[in-house]
Amino acid sequence: MNNKKLVVIGGGAAGFFCAINAAAFNPELEITIIEKTTKLLSKVKVSGGGRCNVTHSCFSIAEMIKNYPRGENFVKKAFHQFFTTDTINWFGKRGVQLKTEADGRMFPVTNSSQTIIDCLMKEINKYGIKILMNREVRKLSMVNGQCSIGLANNEEMFADFVCVASGGFAKSVQFNWLKDLGHTIEEPVPSLFTFNIPADPIKELMGISVEKVLIKIVGTKFSQQAPLLITHWGLSGPAVLRLSAFAARKLYKPNYDFKIILNWLPIYNEQTLKEKFLHLRNDIASQKIVNRNPFFLPQRLWEYFLQQSHINQNIRWADLPAKQQNILIKILCAQEFHVKGKTTFKEEFVTAGGIKLIEIDANTMQSKIVPNLFFAGEVMDVDGITGGFNFQHAWTSGWIAGKSIGENKDFV
Repeated sequence: MNNKKLVVIGGGAAGFFCAINAAAFNPELEITIIEKTTKLLSKVKVSGGGRCNVTHSCFSIAEMIKNYPRGENFVKKAFHQFFTTDTINWFGKRGVQLKTEADGRMFPVTNSSQTIIDCLMKEINKYGIKILMNREVRKLSMVNGQCSIGLANNEEMFADFVCVASGGFAKSVQFNWLKDLGHTIEEPVPSLFTFNIPADPIKELMGISVEKVLIKIVGTKFSQQAPLLITHWGLSGPAVLRLSAFAARKLYKPNYDFKIILNWLPIYNEQTLKEKFLHLRNDIASQKIVNRNPFFLPQRLWEYFLQQSHINQNIRWADLPAKQQNILIKILCAQEFHVKGKTTFKEEFVTAGGIKLIEIDANTMQSKIVPNLFFAGEVMDVDGITGGFNFQHAWTSGWIAGKSIGENKDFV
């Protein structure tokens, strides 16, 4: 009897994890990974500034799923099979120890993504998994109970099982080869991006970060409280990236032309900050307002606020005019910015959209439409915020797909 064949489409984290774990569950499988580019594990390599943000130090499924703007219920089911603890143990058993940073992100102790790449490649070689590069899939179809994979160079491959782990696509048309199988696509839109603010001098403060701000999108329910980074084009950092992920579809519609309100001091509102100012004017009355920044904000940012409020920097706290004080309070608690456009966050391009989740079995990652067709990673309509959440989905879905294929009853 000929060995069963699995073809994994996509040489990224999810594809590798599916192939490796399918082989672990059934070493008799003949497994081939096909990758359309000349690079393998490219997101693993660049993630976390080249350190690879493997997962997040969160051990509650209920808390973990809050970090997925799309696919929350789907990953909830999947995480019961393979979760963060399983990821840590999987790599640990293969000699890769992970460490947790203050914000919960987990990296290899070596601080190098090459450690993760080497670990995965070692497993690929251990199981004799074949890798073919420069192979772009143009067509998938079922022929006599087998999956036919049509490639761009007119080559055709056959497999008993196919796992699509091709990552997210920027345009709906790139999903046509999956639509042709009967699958439905949730329209892809960008997620995890930064905000361009072309008309505000705040850009001159590029490089300044603030530990915690509250940012809201005007006219919506979307808000985030997290660190913020000022860039030479506008605003970035976790607060903006998380907001962009949760509001991805909402922001796409007006072509990224919208307004935000920023509270630089989220422990205050305008009323409570006004009361604080009354105390300040008594307690530090004789001190120059420019020299005495009572909120521990970066000095250059404080000076920017004073300029925006038309306050003479040499004025003493006791002499601060009521009108200027009210403007400053308004800016500190509710500064409005007009966002016009976005910028992709580093090389970590993430899309919202993909195969509709109602068409995939979360317990096996198998298509409900085409038998023996599986999915893993971002090709599905699941995406997480920055912090290791997208990788955890890749490991989880890859493991489940690999296990489902490896344990397939046809082998008995």
